[in-house]
Amino acid sequence: MIVAINTIKIKSGHVSEVAERFKNPKGIQHAAGFVRMELLTESLEAHDELKVCTTWEDRAAFDDWVNSDAFKQAHTPARPKPAAEGGEPGQHRGGDGEQARPGGGIMLGAKLSVHEVVFAYPSE
Repeated sequence: MIVAINTIKIKSGHVSEVAERFKNPKGIQHAAGFVRMELLTESLEAHDELKVCTTWEDRAAFDDWVNSDAFKQAHTPARPKPAAEGGEPGQHRGGDGEQARPGGGIMLGAKLSVHEVVFAYPSE
């Protein structure tokens, strides 16, 4: 069994905004070899962190998920429609000219680490 941890740095005070995006899984729960997902938060002095921890039966199952179309769809930012296409006025662009998206401008970076589970208690 392995645990993949995606540590996301987030501007202070915005971790719940980003965590909200994970409440509705987008296919991961159906991936072969997926066991569970947990979100951990930490408030640090310079920023907040959200650790997205996914447990998998083995590394091959995790790699299959990362290379799947479902993964690509789950990690493509949603792009609101411009006002000309029926969206809300001013919604299609962020304040810095970037496309608006959930978490846009508040996520400061991410780092993935994968760990082999040596021992778990109680065993599953």
